[in-house]
Amino acid sequence: MSHLAFCPANRYNTDMPRLIFDVETAGRDFESLDDLTQADLTKRIAGQGLSEEAYAVELADIKNKTGLAPVTGKIITIGLYDYDKERGMVFFDPGQNETTPFEKDGISYFPKSEPDMLKIFWEKAKEYDEFISFFGRGFDAPYLMIRSAIHRIRPSKDLMSGRYLYQQKPDCRHIDLSDQLWFYGSFKEGGKSLHMYCQAFGIASPKDNGISGADVSQAFKDGRSLEIAKYNAADLLATTYWQTYRLPV
Repeated sequence: MSHLAFCPANRYNTDMPRLIFDVETAGRDFESLDDLTQADLTKRIAGQGLSEEAYAVELADIKNKTGLAPVTGKIITIGLYDYDKERGMVFFDPGQNETTPFEKDGISYFPKSEPDMLKIFWEKAKEYDEFISFFGRGFDAPYLMIRSAIHRIRPSKDLMSGRYLYQQKPDCRHIDLSDQLWFYGSFKEGGKSLHMYCQAFGIASPKDNGISGADVSQAFKDGRSLEIAKYNAADLLATTYWQTYRLPV
């Protein structure tokens, strides 16, 4: 693997152990939520005079997105990839499936409960000084931290300290590649998804295998845990490409 970069080498300390991470989440059934929570989620569309058909469409969208919030969803996979060792691990909730650990294409897969995944993640995090994600500051890191708090698990690293690298702690630099590709919001135009950048640069997109983040909740309900775990692994590998050719901060 070539470790070229678009920026001067002295901008980064490449001696830091580097961990790429990504999570996938699934939502609770809307009907299982208490009445006040349901009312809170639907207040945006209540009283807008929507037709019955339009209201049904909006409500279905809300029900499909409960996995986006850590208070109405949960983590079902955590993917880790050691950039320097070129080895990855995906921990996943097998649901009702009987699944044993296995390895494929340099990625090891382990069925685990959400609390066990989180405990392993924070224990592994102690071994690294640099963390790489794609939109991890906007989703993955806060989700990990809130779900950990819900399970009374203390994080070993603060993945949400200062947004800019000079503000971050030496033993916990979180490089969100979406920040780099969008130049911290300075570049307003163009696509903002990992898939669109993968398409533009001619590399394999995680969505090429027929599943996307929007499909995860339903796929989990359908018992397709292994598909989700492999999608998570594909996200890791795509992010590895951007880490290799990352733009200056």
